[in-house]
Amino acid sequence: MKTTPTHEMVKDSYANMLRTAQEKPSCCGTTSPAAKLAGYEETEQHADAASASFGCGNPLAFAGVQSGDTVLDLGSGAGLDLLIAAEKTGSSGAVIGVDMTDDMIEVARNNARKAGYDNIEIRRGLIEALPVEDSSTDWVISNCVINLSPDKPKVFSEVFRVMKPGAQLSISDIVVQDLPDWIRESAAAWSACIAGAISEAEYLQGLRAAGLEDVEVADRLVYDASQLRAILCEDIPGLDLGLEIGDDQIDALLEQYAGTAWSARFTARKPG
Repeated sequence: MKTTPTHEMVKDSYANMLRTAQEKPSCCGTTSPAAKLAGYEETEQHADAASASFGCGNPLAFAGVQSGDTVLDLGSGAGLDLLIAAEKTGSSGAVIGVDMTDDMIEVARNNARKAGYDNIEIRRGLIEALPVEDSSTDWVISNCVINLSPDKPKVFSEVFRVMKPGAQLSISDIVVQDLPDWIRESAAAWSACIAGAISEAEYLQGLRAAGLEDVEVADRLVYDASQLRAILCEDIPGLDLGLEIGDDQIDALLEQYAGTAWSARFTARKPG
């Protein structure tokens, strides 16, 4: 599958965000309001990966990953969730990360080496065309990535394909409702995981349409105005919405749309 203009825009944005995070590592990762509420207790053990992570939840917080399992992470980024999964699967298991951004892949591989894990493999590819064998994974996880895809039904179909019968899914992602045009049309807001997000109902429907069952929302974090500001204006390094209005006007807009975006953790299972 060839990359689309949306893929290229996201790749460029995340490469820039990664460079900025490396220059000023404290501005995102574990210090953001969303990350603090996401449930990462392990991040202090993986500071390098956490400082360049741009997630909205912790898909492994309550996942029942067992020793010997094979875990696939969609859009694995700097590798924070890979490292946590590798701890859970142990040396008898395997952890596969798929990412399309070369800079992120390099950082994640370095983080895995520094952490001493030899059960992590990171592959370059698109989540709409996963470089993963059919029926080969026990768990599929993802952290604030599927919203970035221009073809979400294809992603859900690919997830179903690579899962073993009975395999499970745990995905943290941002969902939205009633967003204004100025956010929907912002390339930066797309990279901030907002503009490309779909509704919770559409997300659930997409997972079920792909063939998954026991599809549900395990938990939610509804963003207030201050958290929306953090996501869109402050905590993502190298990201600029380019709004030519004052802070007071931005605050008023964010207050108006508070409660229209939230992080949800979706769980599901492949029949069999």
